[in-house]
Amino acid sequence: MEDPPQALGPVPSQRQLKWQELEYYAFFHFNMNTFTDMEWGLGGEDPSLFNPTELDVEQWVETVKNAGMKGVILTAKHHDGFCLWPTKTTEHSIKNSPYKNGEGDLVKELAEASKKHGLKFGVYLSPWDRNSEFYGTDRYVDIFHEQLRELLTNYGPIFEVWFDGANGGTGYYGGANERREIDNKTYYQWDKTIAIVRELQPEAVIFGDNGPDIRWVGNEEGWANETNWSIMRRDEIYPGWPRYKELRGGHYDGTHWLPAECDVSIRPGWYYHASEDHQVKTLTHLLDIYYQSIGRNSNLLLNIPVDDRGLIHPKDSIQLMRLKEQIDKDFAEDLALKAHVQASSSRGRGYKADNLNDSDDGSYWASGQAIDTASVVLKFNEPTTFNRILLQEFISLGQRVSEFTLEAEVDGKWQLIDSQTTIGNKRILRFDTVRSSKIRIRIKASKGEILLSNISIYNAPTLLVAPEIKRDKDGTLTLKVPDTKVQVYYTLDGSMPDLSSTRYTDPFIVENESMLKMFAYNPETEQKTGITEQKLEVSKKDWSIVKGGEKSSHVIDANSDSFYTTSIKDQNQVIVDLGSSMGLKGFSYTPMQARFPHGIITDYEFSVSMDGGNWTVISKGEFGNIVNNRIRQEIYFESSKARFIKLKALKVAGEKPNATYGEIGILQN
Repeated sequence: MEDPPQALGPVPSQRQLKWQELEYYAFFHFNMNTFTDMEWGLGGEDPSLFNPTELDVEQWVETVKNAGMKGVILTAKHHDGFCLWPTKTTEHSIKNSPYKNGEGDLVKELAEASKKHGLKFGVYLSPWDRNSEFYGTDRYVDIFHEQLRELLTNYGPIFEVWFDGANGGTGYYGGANERREIDNKTYYQWDKTIAIVRELQPEAVIFGDNGPDIRWVGNEEGWANETNWSIMRRDEIYPGWPRYKELRGGHYDGTHWLPAECDVSIRPGWYYHASEDHQVKTLTHLLDIYYQSIGRNSNLLLNIPVDDRGLIHPKDSIQLMRLKEQIDKDFAEDLALKAHVQASSSRGRGYKADNLNDSDDGSYWASGQAIDTASVVLKFNEPTTFNRILLQEFISLGQRVSEFTLEAEVDGKWQLIDSQTTIGNKRILRFDTVRSSKIRIRIKASKGEILLSNISIYNAPTLLVAPEIKRDKDGTLTLKVPDTKVQVYYTLDGSMPDLSSTRYTDPFIVENESMLKMFAYNPETEQKTGITEQKLEVSKKDWSIVKGGEKSSHVIDANSDSFYTTSIKDQNQVIVDLGSSMGLKGFSYTPMQARFPHGIITDYEFSVSMDGGNWTVISKGEFGNIVNNRIRQEIYFESSKARFIKLKALKVAGEKPNATYGEIGILQN
C-alpha cells in the first residue's frame, strides 16, 4: 500500500473542522434595539425599555432545531452596550430592567435551553460600546475583556465567538453625546482578546473579518462567490478591511485556513420590526441562499429577529419550516449509492474510487502522487434521472481543486452539464434534469494530488411555489417561477383561473386596470398552488413628473424597491402628469421598502387638476398604522376626472420633515 498523501498548503485545525460540520445554525438578534425599533441603538436607552412579556427561549430553540439548525448565536451585547447578562462591568444591563424584576439572565437561559435540546451555543459580543463613558480609553478595553471573560466562563461550552467589525463613531458615551474614533486594528488588543478565548474556550472558533478562525463572507446577503477558497492571506486583513469583496472568494495563494461564514437575516433588518412582517424572505430566496452558501463551501448563519414579546414571529417560523421541508426533499435519496465508481487513476487500495460513495466521511479517493488532473465515472445499471450533484474534498489535507467539469453520457456522447472551479468542504450544483446511466467528473486543474471524500447525486423534486409578479412602467407583466417545468395559468378579469384559463408563456403588456388571479401547476404530479391575486393599476408608460427633484421618477417607475425623498423646495409633494385625462375613483401610495425607512407619509392630501394650475383637494386623511405595516395603501373617493394628480405629505414619520415615496398609482372608474 502506498504511503498516505501529505498535507498541501494551509489546513484546518480540529476546531475549524468541527465548526465546518455544523453547516447551518441560527443568529438571534434580540436586545435593546428590539424595543426601540432600531438597528443600531445610540447607547443612552433606559434599561427599563427592555421588557419582553412572553419571552420563551424554549420556543426559539425548538423552532430552529426543527428547522434543521445545529446551533445558536445570541447578541449578548450590541453596539448600544446593553448586556443581556447581569455583568459586573456596567449598570447598562438586564439586571436593571423589568425582565424578571432584574433577576433575569438571558444568556444563561438560552445556553441552558440549547444544551437541553442538543444545540451548540455561541455569543456575539460587540467590541464597540456606545454607552460606556470610557470608550476610547484603555479602561474600556479592560471592561471589554472582562465582559468576554464573563461570557466564556459562566455559560458552559461556547462553539463560536462573534466579533462585529463596526467600531467607533457617534454615541451616548455616558452622556457625552459625541463622536469617538479608535484604531480598530490595535485598540482592542486583539492578541490579548484572542488569548482570552483560547484560554477559556479552546474549542471555540473566533469570527471576524480576518478570523482568526472563520471569516465574514463580505456581504450580508448570504452568498459566497462560485469560486471560494477556504484560504486567505490573513495577515493582510484587518477589521474594516476596504477590500472586503475579496472575502467572498478567498485567495488562491492564501497563507492561512480561513473559511467563510455567510450571515444573512430572514428579513431585511437584523432586529425585529413590525413594519417588515410582510418582507420575510420567500422560499425561493431562502433556497438560493442555502445553495449559494453551504453549496459554495461556506457555513450559513441565518438570523431570526425575535419580536418584542420575546418570541419568534409565526411568519418567520413558517418560512423556516418550509425551507427545511424543501431541503429534505431535495436531498432525500443519494442516487450515487447505487452507482459503480471508476477513476482514471488511484494512489492505491486504501484510496480507491469507491471510497467516494461508501458513506464514510473518513475515507477518500486519491488520484496518485503528482497526478493533478483526473476523471471519475459513476455508472448505473439503468438510466437514472438527476439534477443535483454534491462534491466534497478531503479538506483535512488542504483544499486543492481549482477547475472541474460535470458531464453525462446521453445517446452515447458525453454532454457538458456544468463547468466550475473550487469544491472545498462542500460544493452543490443545481441544473436542469438529466437522464443518463453514466456521469463523469473531470478534474481539470488542481494544486496537487486530488483528494475527494464524497460524491452524491440527487433528483430534487420540481419546486412548486406561487409565481412572482413583476410589472414594468410600460405595463409589461412577467410571471416568474423557479422551475421551468412548472406552468402558470391566469385570468385578468377577476374570475377564478383553472387549467382551461390562459397559460403564461412570455411577458405581455397589460395597459388597463385589471385583477390578476393565477396559480402554478406541476403537470408531472398534477399539484398546484393556491390562487394568488394582485390588483394591476393602469400602466404608467405615458406618465411624467411635473414637479419633483432628482430621482423623483422613482415614484412612477413601477418598482416599489426604489424610492424618492423630497427636499424642502418640493414642499413635500409630488405632481404627476398622467398624459391624458382619466376617470379616477382613488389612488394608491406605497411607502419605501428599504431596510432603513424614513419619511413615511402618515397624513396626506391628494389633489387633482385638468390643467396643472387649478387644483381641487379631493381626499385628505391618514394612512392608518402605515409605519408598522409598510404595504401598499389604497384610498377611494367620489369619481373624478383629472390629467394631473398631486400627493402631498402633511405629516411624516420620524424626526426629519422630508417625505419619501415608494410608488404612486391611480384607481380608475
